[in-house]
Amino acid sequence: MPKVVSNLWFAEQAREAVEFYVSVIPDSRIGSTTILPAETPSGPPGSVELVEFTLGDQAFLAMKAGPLDSFNHSFSIAVLLDSQAEIDRIWDAFLANGGTPEACGWLKDRWGLSWQIVPRKLGEMIANSDRERAKRVTEVMLGMVKIDLAALEKAFKG
Repeated sequence: MPKVVSNLWFAEQAREAVEFYVSVIPDSRIGSTTILPAETPSGPPGSVELVEFTLGDQAFLAMKAGPLDSFNHSFSIAVLLDSQAEIDRIWDAFLANGGTPEACGWLKDRWGLSWQIVPRKLGEMIANSDRERAKRVTEVMLGMVKIDLAALEKAFKG
């Protein structure tokens, strides 16, 4: 069975970013770290660092390899949570660490990576077969910055 790993290219501070992510996201851990011993297009021997880590059940590889392309909204990490307390804790931790809030539960961390800090129920409510309920939830969610689970549930109930 193949293993799929998302690769995140950091200009600098890959290890610092990973340490922050695993400290905030439950059931996360850092695996191995490798310093490339050969010269690469990014620099001399030792200038590229690879950090394997897991957030929840998702595998990632962070690579510190100098500037290339910046992160953008075409890739984000969604953290699906079960309570408002979890949403608040993780949201607040990202903002306290230099993150910037965006719309609809999205934020950018201090390294420019996009995150969606959202309740697990949101996907279920939006996909509900009662399209009027789904529409109400979607309209309420579109007016939010940080997600308010109680407001979404209220919109869902009508």
